[in-house]
Amino acid sequence: MTFTQIIDFKTSRIDDMSRLMDRWIEQTKGKRTATHSVLGKDRADSTHLVEIVEFPSYDVAMRNSQLPETDRIFREMVALCDEMPTFTDLDVVRDEAMYKNNARRFLEMIATEPELALLDELLAEGCHFRNPANAQDTIGMDAFRREVEMWRGGFDFAFTVDDQIAEGDRVCTRWTWKATHNGDFLGLQPTGMDVTMTGVIIHRFRDDGKIVEGWWQYDMLGLMGQLGAVEG
Repeated sequence: MTFTQIIDFKTSRIDDMSRLMDRWIEQTKGKRTATHSVLGKDRADSTHLVEIVEFPSYDVAMRNSQLPETDRIFREMVALCDEMPTFTDLDVVRDEAMYKNNARRFLEMIATEPELALLDELLAEGCHFRNPANAQDTIGMDAFRREVEMWRGGFDFAFTVDDQIAEGDRVCTRWTWKATHNGDFLGLQPTGMDVTMTGVIIHRFRDDGKIVEGWWQYDMLGLMGQLGAVEG
């Protein structure tokens, strides 16, 4: 589950604090586990600041807090504050931005990730994909990996995300798929042709950002026509 820490503090030495944060980022480069941070200033009180720091999980955040650089910077931060800062720890229970990012990662991993086992980072056990081009639904991570391997066996391909809409626990992604037919696909011998297909996938996400369900829609007939398998 994604974890967020809110640091609430007051300081009249904002420039010094900003330089301290820059130094912390530089000193922890390659070790810092935060994925995103935002620093905001209170419009009603310019000495009142709030920093929001996001991590993939609580355990990952704790690894960050145990870095010696973090401990040293914290002590310097306290010295710059007008009073002791407060910390609020939050488990994120819904994050549409995370869902959209994971929908993009899903398409990227299908196309480029050599270790398909890493799809487990995005797929919930028992994930269920529906596809009108298939006679049966694809259920479970192993079944989904086999389907990806079938497509990879026939094509080198990449996705371009054209549009995304998120609402609640669902993300709709409109994509363009460009590929080179360099292997056997559904009995069609490789042609070396460059082909293009457009489509949409709707994902339903669990609170922790893992994909529970997916609904594919794409122009399979158009693809087969480009490959000469059906008449245009």
